Amino acid sequence: MRIVLIEDHDLTRAGMKLTLRKEGIDVVGEAANGEQGLAMVGQYRPDIALVDIGLPDIDGIEVTKQIKAHYPETRVVILTLQDMEETVMAAFAAGADSYCMKDIGRENLLLALQVTCEGVSWLDPTIASKVLKQLKAPDRDRQETVLIQAEETEFADLLDAYPLTKRELEVLELIVQGCSNQAIAEKLYVTVGTVKTHVRNILSKLCVDDRAQAAVRALRSGLVT
Repeated sequence: MRIVLIEDHDLTRAGMKLTLRKEGIDVVGEAANGEQGLAMVGQYRPDIALVDIGLPDIDGIEVTKQIKAHYPETRVVILTLQDMEETVMAAFAAGADSYCMKDIGRENLLLALQVTCEGVSWLDPTIASKVLKQLKAPDRDRQETVLIQAEETEFADLLDAYPLTKRELEVLELIVQGCSNQAIAEKLYVTVGTVKTHVRNILSKLCVDDRAQAAVRALRSGLVT
């Protein structure tokens, strides 16, 4: 796994770099602002860009938009102290793949990076709750729909034809709560491989590409409350 770390706080950046390298993760570049970060991503084309939202020149949401526009093969993990609904939904809309709070533990950070590298979105439980609150608001922001690519009629037809099983609903509820495959397996007393099979079936039935989209669609459709 090759990572570019974009974080303006020197001590935080140094600490994260040390932690990641101890775990065998290759930090190929680091930057203290958005412009430097974009240059690093362009130079190294990493698997993941770990991006702080509160950068001094270009904010992390704009950096995310530019990475996705110019280097779509690089996945973006947002690292933030901000958990306001507006910020969370803006990050979704910008195309970020995963979302972590800065107080995330080492194990969860490593898990978030691993699943993101594998193409699965990771949601911090705090952020998942913010998404739920936003989606339940009376005036739904247009940005909600960014994650939902399939037509609603297509989704409804497929769900009627292939309804979620009781176990798939249980897995979906835990996805919305921000649980990893390992955590879901432990909670449901099944293997990780079984969880992965359920997740694949859920994504197919909900007409979505990843866990973040599944969580949003589940909340919007009332499958999970």
